[in-house]
Amino acid sequence: MGRGRTEIKRIENPIQRQSTFYKRRDGLFKKARELSVLCDADLLLLLFSSSGKLYQYHSPSVASAKELIERYEVATQTQIRGDRRLERNAEMEMVEKLCDSLERELRFMKVDEGQQYSLPDLGLLEHNLETAIGKVRVEMDRKIGAQIHKLETMVRDRQQERYGLCDKIARVQTLRGMEADGSASSTPGLDLRLGLN
Repeated sequence: MGRGRTEIKRIENPIQRQSTFYKRRDGLFKKARELSVLCDADLLLLLFSSSGKLYQYHSPSVASAKELIERYEVATQTQIRGDRRLERNAEMEMVEKLCDSLERELRFMKVDEGQQYSLPDLGLLEHNLETAIGKVRVEMDRKIGAQIHKLETMVRDRQQERYGLCDKIARVQTLRGMEADGSASSTPGLDLRLGLN
């Protein structure tokens, strides 16, 4: 009796998933070795686990995976590795330009007394400083406004709490007065319900 057909879907149990990964990885590499030896085929197998670990196999007749990648690039007339180098070089040039620009701006922001500045340079420096001051003031206004709003809310909450306590005290005094002589309390006291004067 043969095994039933299993549904191919992601295994939810991580321990079982890892165990299955290792078994199937070993089976895949075994098949790759057999294909390479039986058919004298040059092959490269790259496999990344879910944790990002690289597993690779290449035919024993080939010195390295790099050689097979170069053969693939020639056969398909595409570049796998060269494009990344060009991208990295372009990115490095862009970062270098940005660093140079920021260093120039930083040097420009520090007014060196020994340096001779032209009027347009000084005007630009003044404009940059005014812009920076404007941004600082806007941020300060926003933070102060938020703090004022927070404090006003706290005061309102405390006033509501105070009014509630005053009402409770007045009710208790009224009830005590009614219990004592059956009428409203005639003892002189503060009218706590008035709130702030």
